[in-house]
Amino acid sequence: MLRVTITTKKSIHANKHGKLIFDDGTVFDGQGFGYSTTVFGEIVFNTGMVGYTEALTDPSYNGQILTLTYPLVGNYGVPDPEIKDEDGISKFFESNVMQIRGLVVHELSLTASHWNLKMTLDEWMYNEKVPGISGIDTRAVTKKLRSSGVMMAALVVSEEPIDVEKIKKDLAEATDYNSEKFMDSVSTKEEKTYGHDSESVVVIDTGAKNAIVRNVRELGYNAIVVPWNTPYEKVMAHNPKGVVLSSGPGDPQNCPATVDTAKKLIENNVPTLGICLGAQIIGLAGNTETYKLKYGHRGQNKPCINLETNQVYVTSQNHGYGIKPESLEKSDFKLWFTNADDKTVEGIKHKTQNCIAVQFHPEAAPGPFDCKYVFEELKKLMEK
Repeated sequence: MLRVTITTKKSIHANKHGKLIFDDGTVFDGQGFGYSTTVFGEIVFNTGMVGYTEALTDPSYNGQILTLTYPLVGNYGVPDPEIKDEDGISKFFESNVMQIRGLVVHELSLTASHWNLKMTLDEWMYNEKVPGISGIDTRAVTKKLRSSGVMMAALVVSEEPIDVEKIKKDLAEATDYNSEKFMDSVSTKEEKTYGHDSESVVVIDTGAKNAIVRNVRELGYNAIVVPWNTPYEKVMAHNPKGVVLSSGPGDPQNCPATVDTAKKLIENNVPTLGICLGAQIIGLAGNTETYKLKYGHRGQNKPCINLETNQVYVTSQNHGYGIKPESLEKSDFKLWFTNADDKTVEGIKHKTQNCIAVQFHPEAAPGPFDCKYVFEELKKLMEK
């Protein structure tokens, strides 16, 4: 008889004092877990049912306090961050550190059980010095954000009672999310190469998830990851078959160096794919305009229509900015995908050059793999 041992662990950094305070004065009381500290950031919500390990390490969440709408979180714990694939890429994490400022959940599972368990969620967050709060009505938080739009908030976890008025004062003086510059935090500082194949794809890292690099490798190319502000000449010094502009956090207009590189990639007809923030950067390079969404798209079930085939795809998304639909008319791009819910721009194709971009995450992680074929579309452009 085959026996399988399922590891079980109990929470050890939970049941502390915790408060979630919005910049409009609203206060939510809960139980703190993870690391005891005070953080300030833009509060957002994600409607996904699973995948908190991947979500919490997604660089697109840098600077944000994340609310998970699924009611029970932490029951399957966290896998070993040291496990890598054959290319040395983390197998279960989307970056090397936890990217969120803080985590808001309805119920934290105080017992974690899974065959792949290394530690509990609260233990991981304690190690990463990130606070969390449970016992929060995440439905109320989500309705508030959908009604008022995203806003700044403070998350406080403490061993002692919390001075709410002091935190409100500190929150009023905190740096606004829209003003923050994230690239120095999320982008690689040096070039990194994954793979030993003959041909390469350059990934411009504006907060790239590991899954983007994994998908480039699955296409059969080396992945050369370069910093966000790498100029066109340095990109082309690698003689790439194509270029990927990655996902990432914040306002695309805070990446002027990347926009300049994207313009030259388009002008020289280098096969290029933009993902999420990378799509917005490519849009700016091709004369579109960008804007901030009221509360963004963050989840794993966002329906997008491919206008070439009229087929609907279920997509994974995590972004707070987008391309203005009305700006496409006078731009160098045509609409490729549109959001079935709110008609926002979800994909564009250049009218004459080998350049495509999608607002959703074709690499998923977490989420459905329905749109992984977008990487194959890049391969077609590269092999023309």
